[in-house]
Amino acid sequence: MVPDHPYDANGVWSGSATRLPDGRIVMLYTGSTAESVQVQNLAEPADASDPLLREWVKSDANPVLVPPPGIGATDFRDPTTAWRAANDDTNSKQAWRVAIGSKDRDHAGLALVYRTEDFVRYDPVPALMHVVPGTGMWECVDFYPVAVAANNGDGLETSVPPGPGVKHVVKASLDDDKHDYYAIGTYDPATDTWTPDDAENDVGIGLRYDYGKYYASKTFYDPVLRRRVLWGWVGETDSERADILKGWASVQSIPRTVLLDTKTGSNLLQWPVVEVENLRMSGKRFDDVALHRGSVVPLDVGKATQLDIEAVFEVDAAAVEGVTEADVTFNCSTSAGAAGRGLLGPFGLLVLADEDLSEQTAVYFYLVKGTDGSLQTFFCQDELRASKANDLVKRVYGSLVPVLDGENLSVRILVDHSIVESFAQGGRTCITSRVYPTRAIYDSARVFLFNNATDVHVKAKSVKIWQLNSAYIRPYEASSL
Repeated sequence: MVPDHPYDANGVWSGSATRLPDGRIVMLYTGSTAESVQVQNLAEPADASDPLLREWVKSDANPVLVPPPGIGATDFRDPTTAWRAANDDTNSKQAWRVAIGSKDRDHAGLALVYRTEDFVRYDPVPALMHVVPGTGMWECVDFYPVAVAANNGDGLETSVPPGPGVKHVVKASLDDDKHDYYAIGTYDPATDTWTPDDAENDVGIGLRYDYGKYYASKTFYDPVLRRRVLWGWVGETDSERADILKGWASVQSIPRTVLLDTKTGSNLLQWPVVEVENLRMSGKRFDDVALHRGSVVPLDVGKATQLDIEAVFEVDAAAVEGVTEADVTFNCSTSAGAAGRGLLGPFGLLVLADEDLSEQTAVYFYLVKGTDGSLQTFFCQDELRASKANDLVKRVYGSLVPVLDGENLSVRILVDHSIVESFAQGGRTCITSRVYPTRAIYDSARVFLFNNATDVHVKAKSVKIWQLNSAYIRPYEASSL
């Protein structure tokens, strides 16, 4: 779609598609009007039999929603996929709901809900779905159910109702800091309101999908494989001039499945879709590699620019027990990165590294021990030495990752030339980096294990590394459409 009407003259912005029970697909999207007012518009495929849905017809009823009283003209955008629920608790006729992101005059981020039966006429729900003070504009709001049962590995269709075996996720992309936050809670379909399980980890102040460069994400339900799939936008961290020279900017992340972590009950699990494994080619395995304090160990895998890595680490428990206190004030983002040595970290892998380690992207764990004996695990990704180029923003990303009793430390890393996506502890904490190596490219790229801790030995129990093939994007022939 292109901006060709007064209601979207200044831009066709984010939207969401909904598949109706009769097979029709409708799209609600935000348009910026000729007066720069954000409104919601309706469109349907021009040819529903086209598998790519390349052409869309905009409704004559547009705009179907305008900013309500109390909401700014530029603070009303990004409708969700619609879901169905009864209008009250007496099982009356079900209506569709759609949530839209906004903020109020006090800079509280919020989600509004509207009910509709035909996607043309809408009734506002009196109560806000949810509001969090101080979080600012909520963009790209998402709302979906997740299964609580440990034996249910499936994603849930968006309209699955709340109940004993279901929780609901609210996610918002914060315009203030350009990060995607989520929280898990309970949805009340009678009032169309949502309450977080943990108010201290509410939307915008707690958990994030990804602690790196990752924004404006959106999930959808895949009914064929019964999974919920997450896509995210990964922006550039180099200069605008560099983007112009290379002729493109920004990428989509590898799609991820999303499930509730039924072991913790308090976070999501994100994992690359299984199709990524179809790209695996030759692989190597390294077992029981000793990582002594201050050591760096090369792994001979050949060309290392497109890799799928799975690694499991075991920490010397006796050494950890012998430490009284370790780095209680540690934080990935304010640390010196992988070069900063602590008693119990960092240790992990160096990817997109050259032979002499002048360029490297470090993916690692860092253990912190309190005076009460409690142990916390940080998962970090260090870009500070990722490139010799000087027109980049280089950061150390990361956060805490839950590690349960008896669990070893595990990580999966996808490397693809200038992007590194990492998943710790089965996807409890994820980090995406855009990096721009100048030396660690093509045949010069290497992989290393490292342990920069001063007081603990580490064993890489298992490291599996596969070369990844490039994805084959199969074009549709005109005759097959």
